[in-house]
Amino acid sequence: MSPEEKSPSLLPFVVMCVGMFVALLDIQIVASSLQDIGGGLSAAQDEISWVQTAYLIAEIIMIPLSGWLTRVLSTRWLFTISAAGFTAASMLCGIAWNIQSMILFRALQGLLGASMIPTVFTSSFHFFPGPKRVYAAAVVGTIASIAPTLGPVIGGWITDTLNWHWLFYVNLVPGIAVTVLAAFLVRIDEPDLSLLRGADYLGILLMAIGLGTLEYTLEEGTRWNWFDDATIRDTAWIAAISLGLFGWRSLSFSNPVVDLRAMTDRNFAIGCLLSFVTGVGIFTTIYLTPLFLGYVRGFSAWQTGLAIFSTGAASLVGVPIYVWLARRIDGRWLMMFGLASFGVAMWSYSYITDDWGGDQLLLPQVLRGFPQVFAVAPAVTLGLGSLPPDRLKYASGLFNMMRNLGGAVGIAVGAAIINDRTNLHFLRIASHLSPANDAMARFVSATADRYGALPGAADDGKEAALHQLWSLAYREASTLAFADAFRAIMLAFVVATLLVPWMRRVAPAKKLPADAH
Repeated sequence: MSPEEKSPSLLPFVVMCVGMFVALLDIQIVASSLQDIGGGLSAAQDEISWVQTAYLIAEIIMIPLSGWLTRVLSTRWLFTISAAGFTAASMLCGIAWNIQSMILFRALQGLLGASMIPTVFTSSFHFFPGPKRVYAAAVVGTIASIAPTLGPVIGGWITDTLNWHWLFYVNLVPGIAVTVLAAFLVRIDEPDLSLLRGADYLGILLMAIGLGTLEYTLEEGTRWNWFDDATIRDTAWIAAISLGLFGWRSLSFSNPVVDLRAMTDRNFAIGCLLSFVTGVGIFTTIYLTPLFLGYVRGFSAWQTGLAIFSTGAASLVGVPIYVWLARRIDGRWLMMFGLASFGVAMWSYSYITDDWGGDQLLLPQVLRGFPQVFAVAPAVTLGLGSLPPDRLKYASGLFNMMRNLGGAVGIAVGAAIINDRTNLHFLRIASHLSPANDAMARFVSATADRYGALPGAADDGKEAALHQLWSLAYREASTLAFADAFRAIMLAFVVATLLVPWMRRVAPAKKLPADAH
């Protein structure tokens, strides 16, 4: 055992956790500021979600490769390079001049910073061996659940206090600090550049093409009416074929970059699925809530951040309670509680109305925030903890990818639901707005008289009244569409909760061997 492994110092792990926190924070730091970014870059509403999605899909492509890259470069240098690249890309995002450049730089930011996330997961087992794994799971689970939740709050404050450019400039100081400290402090394993020879580069290419075209199909499908568009059909076919070939390649190649064989372990397979659903819940809800508050309620970035702050506060309260319970109660029961509570929160969200703000969102957000660590942390222990040490690195990348893939898919599907269901609800509402509707006739008449009384507006009174009627109908249709999206998330968590009993209980290992890190 090396001197570094004997050292009780947790400072290197703290440094790595800061890097992971910033990388996860940046997924959603733009959430409450999308209107400001869109306005500053002259972007259409259907383009704005790509500011988040580009970051996520780039992370999804890179995270599965982190296990192989860790063995090639070592944890120390992979984390250092990742932190440095993330910091440089943050600077580029801050100086973006249009929506296309922003999407490109956000993708670069996610691609370069992605490896900080899974390396913290695997390193946590090094710093917290044996029975202390409950603390490792609590730490990484807390960061994974709270960082995206705090993103809109911090982002809203930064945007209103300074401007949206500082959403990215704020990464520079911690990014440089993490880069320098990681290079000097992290000592877990050694690089092995010989792994570059004979690596599965074809598998890497197939995975990148498959995941990239899959996300494009999901994100742009609604905008182009899905398979009525030739490009969407083509990307869907490319995604299906590429991912199919990638799966075959990974299972048949002797040294794949992604260990799909780990899926033969029941705990790991179910853990990946639950990680996917948790990603859907965390990321999609943080995407939808600020979108509702911004476009339906007209909240500013800071007002949006304050309205959703209760989620992060509730998450922090849940952490010490989880740690205390995790040493006494089977993790499967804790996970069922977390997933079920998240589902109940989504059910309460489905009663949303157009006048909801921070007060009305308080209870649903507490129900969602408090159990987040209960949903995320046990998945780390039950999913990754069931694997032998020599497979941990490769499997950790796949495990983390599933959570971010869930977020990317969830955001895309959530946007599709909002778009499709808004149109459907608007048509249903409009069908009742006929001259036979006395309430509508009285509203139009009263509004027309009010506008018509203004100087020079007599001829425009009725037109203004009809425009206001349209706005009210569209607002109600949008609100009903958001409720539909939250119900869809709820159903995913109902299924996830029912899957937990199929997982086996995992006893903590006494100690991981040095080469497992």
